[in-house]
Amino acid sequence: MQIFLFILGFILFVSLVLIHEYGHYLAARRNGVKAEEFGLGFPPRALGKKLKSGMILSLNWLPLGGFVRLKGEHDSASGKGSFGAASLGAKSKIMLAGVTMNLLAGLLLLTILAVVGMPKLLTKANVGQEQFTVASDTRISHQEVRAGFITAGSPAKQAGLDNMDIIKRISTGQQSRDIKTAANLREATSAFAGQTVALELERRGKPQTKTISLLSREEVESSRKSGNPKGYLGIVPNEIIIQKSTWSAPIVALGFTKQLVELTFKGLGQALGGLGSTIAGAVTGNTEARQNGQTQATEQVGGPVAIMAVLWGGGDLGIYFMLMVIAILSLTLAIINVLPIPALDGGRLFVTLFYRLIKRPLTRATEQRIHGTGMTVLLALIALITIVDVKRFF
Repeated sequence: MQIFLFILGFILFVSLVLIHEYGHYLAARRNGVKAEEFGLGFPPRALGKKLKSGMILSLNWLPLGGFVRLKGEHDSASGKGSFGAASLGAKSKIMLAGVTMNLLAGLLLLTILAVVGMPKLLTKANVGQEQFTVASDTRISHQEVRAGFITAGSPAKQAGLDNMDIIKRISTGQQSRDIKTAANLREATSAFAGQTVALELERRGKPQTKTISLLSREEVESSRKSGNPKGYLGIVPNEIIIQKSTWSAPIVALGFTKQLVELTFKGLGQALGGLGSTIAGAVTGNTEARQNGQTQATEQVGGPVAIMAVLWGGGDLGIYFMLMVIAILSLTLAIINVLPIPALDGGRLFVTLFYRLIKRPLTRATEQRIHGTGMTVLLALIALITIVDVKRFF
């Protein structure tokens, strides 16, 4: 099932790129600009087919995105049907169409999820705020506790628990407690401290029972004073909550999107701050500052490897989580692409508007130099992030 959902997630992720580029294509066609090529991935080209309209459909070797190549794509072009000959309003629509498509796709997915079952990902514990809902129209449809992170040498580790195990019940023979929340688990392990318990769990749909000797209260208390705190069971539980709404589903989608935008910009700010600390530490020879900055910067970003890792992990959590990941990726693509970064949609629009503002012609050579440099830097960052992700996940 996990492999199936991973493949589905990958197909949906590729679809996000196609939706983005189709937005550019559709806006260009409606504004009289000819599309010469619609490509998935970046050149060199692997396969290509020319349509009756003259446009080439292509599949390219670098699986980092996609593109629509328009006739006369530079701002100074003047031929009929060229991008350069279009009005500023038409150019703006074409450049922002991809962002709009990803935004709409993300909102649609979130609205559907709010009706059929939306995973709760944001809490005060992990981001400082609870995930947006309309309290009067929200109910919990499913709730479970998974083992999550397992501490080395802990009772859970010794008993062979897996981080995706669903914990159902803990019993001592005389007493038994059902586990439905992370709080239930903490209360039960504390109450049964130092005892040998039967831990009932579900692993990939099959029930299992593990016999575990919990740490005593004295062991846990003394560990807290040693600087190496331990838990009775030795796991950081992962509480899975699925929530449903009815009439408020579109509002929930918008509210979550607002939270995601705020958190994305916060993360970008921290990443840039970490990058600044890394550079300053390298220049001044302050090794600690450089390492701290590097850690702060790399924790906030992820590349193709991170996306694949998240899709794989989402597949293990089920279809709702997979769709949630795709919705977040779609919204993230919209947010990143609208930023004034050269080579991206927002950057191209920013450069075009800037040259209009200063009333200077934007020559083809200048435009290529700006966006070519931006693309080079972007590809270098992707390569660097990929290296970091490989070290992080493997």
